[in-house]
Amino acid sequence: MPSNVPHYAGQSDPLKLGHLICSRPPPGATRILHEVRVYTGRPDASKQARAYAAHMKQCAAWQRQGAVVIPRILRYPFDWPTSKHQEKGIDVALAIDFVALAIDGAYDVGVIASTDSDLRPALEYVYLKFGGRPRAEVMNWRSTTGARRLSVPGANIWCHWIERQDYDQIQDLTDYTK
Repeated sequence: MPSNVPHYAGQSDPLKLGHLICSRPPPGATRILHEVRVYTGRPDASKQARAYAAHMKQCAAWQRQGAVVIPRILRYPFDWPTSKHQEKGIDVALAIDFVALAIDGAYDVGVIASTDSDLRPALEYVYLKFGGRPRAEVMNWRSTTGARRLSVPGANIWCHWIERQDYDQIQDLTDYTK
């Protein structure tokens, strides 16, 4: 990222994203937003105190708006900070919840906003097991770089494409470090 770009560039408001997705259902469908879940890596307070404090402010803001935040502590390699920390277990937590909540009948439509192919088995399971009730969908940012969306081969899974002008409506310009 260029040095003149603020560190909070690229943040989005998950509730605004949820409302945007619900405002554009597939043809013939209607949507009412009931819940937004955010799966996120959480810095370790003892290793990254400032990042941890900013993360907690951001999560608190999301929760005040009504989002459910599911955090997992970042994993730090033995040679950190030379080597970068990693998110571990976020995709597994999301996948388990996507399947378990479908089995429990907790949602009519579940939308995964990720391109992580590790989530494909959960998407595939819900799509194939339930035959459209609950409905499994995905979201992806439209990009000139040709980013691939999460999909299941042979399945017709609805994708909510988010354009640049959409991002301008849902971006979060809050500096949580202050």
